[in-house]
Amino acid sequence: MLTLLANTTYILLGVLGACLLVAMIVVIMVIGIYNALVQLRERYKNSFSQIDVQLQRRYDLIPNLVDTAKGYMKHEAQTLEAVVMARNQAVTAAKAASADPGNPSVMASLSGAEGNLAGAMSKLMLVVESYPELKANTNMLQIQEELTSTENKVSFARQAYNDAVTKYNIKRSTFPDMFVASAFNFAAAELFEIKNEGIREAPKVNFA
Repeated sequence: MLTLLANTTYILLGVLGACLLVAMIVVIMVIGIYNALVQLRERYKNSFSQIDVQLQRRYDLIPNLVDTAKGYMKHEAQTLEAVVMARNQAVTAAKAASADPGNPSVMASLSGAEGNLAGAMSKLMLVVESYPELKANTNMLQIQEELTSTENKVSFARQAYNDAVTKYNIKRSTFPDMFVASAFNFAAAELFEIKNEGIREAPKVNFA
């Protein structure tokens, strides 16, 4: 009888030990997946901060562009006002995106606002072609160089952000990571894309 009891005890202890081992393995896996998701999320947020720096630089340059153009384009107030309005809308959208990068709604708003700004800037550039003196203005030429440089930096930063978002979204969607992502509310992140193919490229700013 004692032998049977001892054997039963050993079996129960073995089962309990096996359950504890499995539980420990699961916990370690969950911790590993959680930490990986956090790292990937922070990586795309950091990547967006690089976009934000360049966007703010561009937003700061546009008023200088408009102020310089006003002296030559006295009859183009509507065109200039459209640029200013689009710029202000983009600033607001960028602030919201900076506070919550990856959020689908705020990223969609930023993409739309950037598209509108690009369209307004393109129209302004077409009008500027009719003002040779403005095109040759030293201040305008300097702004041209700075805007072009900033646009290139925005493009590179946007690509880095989209790459980081893609890696994060893949991680949170694969098995078994999807269960951890769902349990700890790792929401899908949104890419930063300009939907209108006609304005996907940076506006051409050329006063030469």
